Amino acid sequence: PTKHLLVGRVGGLLEGRVDGGVELTIPAAVARAAREFGDAEALAEPGGPRLSYRDLDERATAVTGALIDAGVRPGDRVALWAPNGSHWLLAALGTLGAGATLVPVSTRFTGPEALDVIGRSRARALFVAGDFLGVDRLGNLLAAAGPGELDRLGLVVRVPEEWDAFLQAGSVAEARRRAGAVRPGDVSDIMFTSGTTGRSKGAMTSHERSLGVARAWADCARLGPGDRYLVVNPFFHTFGFKAGILACLVSGAALVPQAVFDAGEAMRLVEAERITVLPGAPTIYQMILDHPERADRDLSSLRLAVTGAADVPVALVERMRRELSFETVLTAYGLTEAVVATMCRPGDPPEVVSATSGRAAAGFEVKIGRSDEILLRGPNLMLGYLDDPEATAAAIDGDGWLHTGDAGRLDAAGYLTITGRLKDMYICGGFNVYPAEVEQVLARLDGVAESAVIGVAEPRLGEVGQAFVVARPGFVLTEEDVLAFCRERLAGYKVPRRVEFRDALPRNPSGKVLKRVLKEEP
Repeated sequence: PTKHLLVGRVGGLLEGRVDGGVELTIPAAVARAAREFGDAEALAEPGGPRLSYRDLDERATAVTGALIDAGVRPGDRVALWAPNGSHWLLAALGTLGAGATLVPVSTRFTGPEALDVIGRSRARALFVAGDFLGVDRLGNLLAAAGPGELDRLGLVVRVPEEWDAFLQAGSVAEARRRAGAVRPGDVSDIMFTSGTTGRSKGAMTSHERSLGVARAWADCARLGPGDRYLVVNPFFHTFGFKAGILACLVSGAALVPQAVFDAGEAMRLVEAERITVLPGAPTIYQMILDHPERADRDLSSLRLAVTGAADVPVALVERMRRELSFETVLTAYGLTEAVVATMCRPGDPPEVVSATSGRAAAGFEVKIGRSDEILLRGPNLMLGYLDDPEATAAAIDGDGWLHTGDAGRLDAAGYLTITGRLKDMYICGGFNVYPAEVEQVLARLDGVAESAVIGVAEPRLGEVGQAFVVARPGFVLTEEDVLAFCRERLAGYKVPRRVEFRDALPRNPSGKVLKRVLKEEP
């Protein structure tokens, strides 16, 4: 149905809304949360401030006013290079209130990598963490920059060192006016893809689409004001921002950020803050399950886990249900260009949750194209890639379908099973092998914490599988143990020919295994 834009003045703030009172801009959603949730806790930062939703609105407005005073205009890009915490949250909401576009930068990036993102986005302002994990990020950025490369930056704020001084300027009235001028179709953020297969691309999304994703995720997860949400996913990642910060904003849940994931600290926070919701990559649950202090912590407040990837081990889901206190474990599927495309729902049978990534969510359509590629179409798809019409056209076809590069299949009820990345697939003796299927089998071998399988060249068969295996603490496995287990459960052409044991697997900042790195090793 067509959405009709209504403009009205509420509390001195012009707000873009659709029929039924649903806000379409992030500044409007902040104002609504302040009215509806008021003194309820919005943020509980470990070792930092505790803010109500009313406080959050006031402080974000102060940031907007200071940015306006510094010359930030609607449509400018503001880069944010800092860890999860109150400064990230307030800088982001303040930026969006100023009508500017948010450009998150990974805290894992080196100076040259950050310079690439800041330069390509043509950012006019930068919030950058001071001393975090012993790294001088601003110093590294300056060292990487050539003559004139940072001249576009008219404002640089080190946090927390320069935060209070930055906030001294700015008019609240002007900040409210600017926030009210933001429109649903304005670009809210440019999220650079994880770059697992090459140079990253900047996926652009509007306010309306970002909020649509957040509401859909919150609805599927049944997130509400009584929830306390431990966000371990980095805010600079699309999941941490949209299914984390924005999902809390639209639902009234309390946000508890963790700057650097540590399983022991995460368990302490679950106990101390009575955390109810803990989404994350499969590896975080594996680390908690195997942590020696787990039995000493009260994790009984947990109700919901949401995870996802092509290689979520069924055995891990089973252990999470059996050994942790989660009432519900859901799997989901998404990517930077779509954030949340499919998701299981509470009440889905355990076998469905274990074997699939759920059914279409957030208004998406899902279908399977050539070579079993997963195709997505819907209202919350990205607008396109920044300054790259060719890549945009290659990703989104003339009918509006996003070609994900992931392979999968749909069952009769519309539930999606991911079989792997098309680029990960290899051909052994004329047969297609999807590594995710092999990794699922390896996950059931007692003693395997995680694994990654790639195809490597072999003269006779073309390619054969090589498995990289990380053993659980206290377990000793041999190559023959692994191969014998696979032979009992897989067709011969799917059984890896080589096994290499590792202490850890290479990962990008969002937790995905970098198979490209494994393939490039000598």
